[in-house]
Amino acid sequence: MSLALSPEEQAIAARQDGAGMAMRIVAESAKLLGAPRLIPIASAHIDGALYHGDSGTLFAEKLVEGGAKVAVRSTLNVGALDLMGCSRIRLEEPQRGMARRMMEAYRKLGCEQSWTCAPYQAGHRPALGSDVAWGESNAVVFCNSVLGARTNRYGDFLDIACAITGRAPDYGMHRPENRLARLVFDVSGLSPSFLASEIAWPVLGSLYGREVGNAIGVVTDVASHPGEDALKAFGAAAASSGAVGLFHIAGVTPEAPDVASILAGPEPEAVIRVTPEMVAKARAGLSTAAAPKAIDAVA
Repeated sequence: MSLALSPEEQAIAARQDGAGMAMRIVAESAKLLGAPRLIPIASAHIDGALYHGDSGTLFAEKLVEGGAKVAVRSTLNVGALDLMGCSRIRLEEPQRGMARRMMEAYRKLGCEQSWTCAPYQAGHRPALGSDVAWGESNAVVFCNSVLGARTNRYGDFLDIACAITGRAPDYGMHRPENRLARLVFDVSGLSPSFLASEIAWPVLGSLYGREVGNAIGVVTDVASHPGEDALKAFGAAAASSGAVGLFHIAGVTPEAPDVASILAGPEPEAVIRVTPEMVAKARAGLSTAAAPKAIDAVA
C-alpha cells in the first residue's frame, strides 16, 4: 500500500526548512509502517528531550535553525537535568552542557516545559477518540486505555516531527479495528478486598504484561472503578513487563462498557483466569529481597 500525501503535505515536504525536514521524517516513517495516509493530531507528548547522546541535541538544534515550531500542544517528558537543582546532578561536562542545550532547543520549538512522564496528571488530557502522537510507555498506555485517545508509541525524533507537522501515520492504534480485545483477563477468582488494596493493581499489571505481551486484552469481573491511580499503576506495570500499549477493563475504561462490545470476535482467542497463586508469584517476582526489615532507598 503506497502513501498518499495531500497537496499541502507534499508542498511542506518539498521545503528545505525545519518543517520540511519534519514532514519528510513523518512521511518516510509512514511508508515504512505501511500507513496509507497521514492524519491530523490534536497534541503530542515528546519523549525525545532526554539526553542520550550528542545526536539528539544536534537534531533538535537543526530543527530550531530551520525555524520549526510545534503545530499542536506538545508537552515534554523528563529531561536529563533538574533545572532548579542542577548543581547536585552527577553529569559532567561536556554532557551536562549538551543536555542543557537539548532542553533549550525543545523550548525554542514551542514545547511546554512540563518535564513529566505523567502529562495526564498535569492537565494534558486529550479527548476520547482524538488522535495524538505520544511517547513514553506509561503515558501512551494511560492515554489509550484510560482517556480513550488514540496513539501509537512514538519514539524519539518521530515524536517531535509529528508535533511540528501536526500529522501522524495512520496505522496501529489510530485504527478502531486495531483497538479491539482478543484476550480476556478474568479476575473473578480474586477477592474484592484484594482488588481494593493498594498492592493489587501494580501487581496485576505486572502479571498482565507478562501474560499478554503486546496483545490487547480486556480485564473482566471488576466490580467497581479502582480509581485513576490504580489504572496508572496497572498500565505502567503492564507496559514494563510486556509491551502493552492499550488495555480495557469492562465497565471501567471508556471503550469497554461491557465485554461483548470490545471483543474483536464472538469469542476471545484466549482466557487467562487469574488465581491468588498467580498473583503471589507475580508479587514475589517484583523483588529480590527475601524478608527485608528496612528499606534503604526507593528509586
